[in-house]
Amino acid sequence: MRYFLDTEFNGFGGGLISVALVPEHGDQELYISLPLPEVLEPWVAQNVVPYLRLVPPGVDHELDRVDAADMVAAYLAGDDDPLIIADWPEDLAHFCALLVTGPGRMAGVDFGLRLELINAAGFSAAANSRVPHNALHDARALRDFYLMDRVD
Repeated sequence: MRYFLDTEFNGFGGGLISVALVPEHGDQELYISLPLPEVLEPWVAQNVVPYLRLVPPGVDHELDRVDAADMVAAYLAGDDDPLIIADWPEDLAHFCALLVTGPGRMAGVDFGLRLELINAAGFSAAANSRVPHNALHDARALRDFYLMDRVD
């Protein structure tokens, strides 16, 4: 199955703040919030953090990186051929880095995992997302954009 990925991070080169995976079919979405860094980029503080743990409702906690990686692995474990789709290279980079849990160690992704960076010309998460700069809503918007007019 295809899963649409979005992440939020603390500015260019900054640490991962949240990650979301939205499946092509169904409503079993994954949204993870990680601890905030001590120093936030002003844009991130203004545009990302206000919606970080309030959207979706009930996400009022954060996971450490190892627990977050384990949660991603468990979420994808039921799929024998997951394809992760993103529209921005940093999303894929943060996703892959999250799976690394220590020196020479990674989360229990003991199945094939494919990554695809798409050309999403004409797509803007800020313009198409119900809650811009929230990873879950942006991943949903990416899914809707990608699936629009596709018949495959």
